[in-house]
Amino acid sequence: MAYDEGLAERVRDMLNGKAELAEKKMFGGLCFMVSGHMCCGILGDTLMARVGPEQYKACLRKPYASEMDFTGRPMKGLLYVRAEGVAEDVDLSVWLDRCLDFVHSLPDKQR
Repeated sequence: MAYDEGLAERVRDMLNGKAELAEKKMFGGLCFMVSGHMCCGILGDTLMARVGPEQYKACLRKPYASEMDFTGRPMKGLLYVRAEGVAEDVDLSVWLDRCLDFVHSLPDKQR
């Protein structure tokens, strides 16, 4: 499945300079790695947001958010945000900040 290149560019722009950023193609889409940890991604026109287990239930109550069930079972700490939920830059920024907050709480990756 292809990913929305326009959304990818917006994510790149917002994450640029905030952390050690890398991109990997996975899940049939694009994944953004921050300091070696999966932070967020894009599948089609949907944002995959890694918010962690502490914020998971609260984030699921947000408009346009749903369980990430890529494997057929919900993946706790990861969710989908439909295109409508990230159409505006301010909304995308809020979701990316949630992802960054979680990733920055993780221990450093051993290289």
